Amino acid sequence: MSEMEVPGGLSIAEKLLGLVILVLGVLAIYYTYQALEALGQIWPIFMALGAFLIVIGLALILARAE
Repeated sequence: MSEMEVPGGLSIAEKLLGLVILVLGVLAIYYTYQALEALGQIWPIFMALGAFLIVIGLALILARAE
């Protein structure tokens, strides 16, 4: 059985998208931390969203194309 190869551009785009999502997650956590008083009791939602984006970004960066 032959295996299909992933095009190089698609693999690079996946890594680049992972990097963009990772940066968005870091920025979300940073700006949430800066605005803790203004956000009040809902700040954990934004921290969790930022952490979720970081995990997704890392998964995309570390994923192996097969």
